[in-house]
Amino acid sequence: MAISLKRRNDTTSEPESMTLVEHLTELRRRVLVCALAFIVAATVAFIVYNPILAFLKEPYCQVAPHHCAFYITGPLDGLSLRVKISAYGGLFAASPVLLWELWRFITPGLNPKEKKYAVPFIAASIVLFSLGCLTAYETFPHALKFLDSVGGPGLNQILDPTKYLSLIVLLMTVFGLTFEFPVLLVSLEVAGVLTPKQLSSWRRWAIVLIVVVAGVITPSSDPFSMMALAIPLYFFYEASIIIGKIIRR
Repeated sequence: MAISLKRRNDTTSEPESMTLVEHLTELRRRVLVCALAFIVAATVAFIVYNPILAFLKEPYCQVAPHHCAFYITGPLDGLSLRVKISAYGGLFAASPVLLWELWRFITPGLNPKEKKYAVPFIAASIVLFSLGCLTAYETFPHALKFLDSVGGPGLNQILDPTKYLSLIVLLMTVFGLTFEFPVLLVSLEVAGVLTPKQLSSWRRWAIVLIVVVAGVITPSSDPFSMMALAIPLYFFYEASIIIGKIIRR
């Protein structure tokens, strides 16, 4: 085939030529590995469904310790809930494999400088995403209390487990992805798109933008979750400036 793609050799800085077919074959192999990892992890999550459900249910039990029961209205709701938890758990558990396969796919195309920063960036991404999920989980009881009280004392909650699960998983996902903010900023600094001086000069606008974004993307729309998201983002912004200065030395 005439079409070829240039990739860099792992031991040299010289590009390695790959045909389009070889490139697609490698991509297919890595996709299959990712799919297999997800299926295995989801199967394990399906088996340990009860502990996972108890873990996700704990914030609700903190708010209503004596009646934190879920209610379903259809015969298939229990199965649907278990499948959803298995999918979420499988995706989370398989994420290191997914990132590793992505890393191995793009590594040959990176130059030595890019390879130097790639591993720390991937490790930081995993840690920050997990930290974001943990932050959302810990603040979720406060969000539930707010959402329960805002409707007034005349309302009694009977929670649908599917809606509850969707909210807590969405909140954890939003926090996890948003906590990748410093990785994005530092990546742009390494690439030369941004400089620490520019970020410092934009500090006031950044604070306003962070607060606005936190208010818009927080799924529960409660002030506790908004502040729990906005405050770390500001510290991440400042940390990105410091890290950028260290890298540029």
